[in-house]
Amino acid sequence: MSDEKRLSQLTLLKKGELKYPMNPDEAELQTFENLNKERNFWITFKTPEFTSLCPLTGQPDFAHITIDYIPDEVIVESKSLKLYLFSFRQTGTFYEEIVNRIYSDLQTLLSPRKLIVEAEFTPRGGITSIVKVDSTEA
Repeated sequence: MSDEKRLSQLTLLKKGELKYPMNPDEAELQTFENLNKERNFWITFKTPEFTSLCPLTGQPDFAHITIDYIPDEVIVESKSLKLYLFSFRQTGTFYEEIVNRIYSDLQTLLSPRKLIVEAEFTPRGGITSIVKVDSTEA
């Protein structure tokens, strides 16, 4: 399969104008074929600028999110992942729900060999919250 055909579904990379999704349901996570299926290798994404909203107060919450995974058939395209994570910015939801939503969406999309999603939220009331979902710990 030619690279042009293999990468043709990555439409977000080609756009000059970009409409940011307002919530995770509007976001479009895109993938491309893993050409190294014969081996295990980790892919790590880190974002120190994640924001969401407290569902009760409407105040912003901030987090450092790390996504680690070993791909199987497909790999998530990083710009679509960035826009997906950005889509939580206007979403009122609790920390635990956010991390589990990200994990579930990536698990469904990728069916990776291993997946870990961890978020460290900045302190509120003097308490830092860390939420982690890890397929390697069963």
